[in-house]
Amino acid sequence: MKSKHQRLLAGFSLSAAALFLATGAHAVDEEAARALARESNCFKCHSISKKGDGPAWKEVAAKYKGKPDAEAKVTKHITSGEKVKFEDGHEEEHKMVKSKDPAQIKNLVEFILSR
Repeated sequence: MKSKHQRLLAGFSLSAAALFLATGAHAVDEEAARALARESNCFKCHSISKKGDGPAWKEVAAKYKGKPDAEAKVTKHITSGEKVKFEDGHEEEHKMVKSKDPAQIKNLVEFILSR
């Protein structure tokens, strides 16, 4: 009976360790995301919680919450220079993030979507 409990405990421990490592590997580097956002002048129009010329990132996160294509859509938005419409009706090309590094861009997108 003891060996059955030991195997169960060992299995549980391995599962918990795997879960811990998996979540740790995908943690957002907030400092790096904020630095890239500052370098790219994102905070000229956006903030984390207050609407500016652009939506607050909390609004963006809420809009895409639970949507399977959220990361792809936000990535396209910050890297393609697509047109954005402002409340006063004028349109501009969205400024592109100042990085070509996919890992930095992914980190920024995950930061925005985690707000």
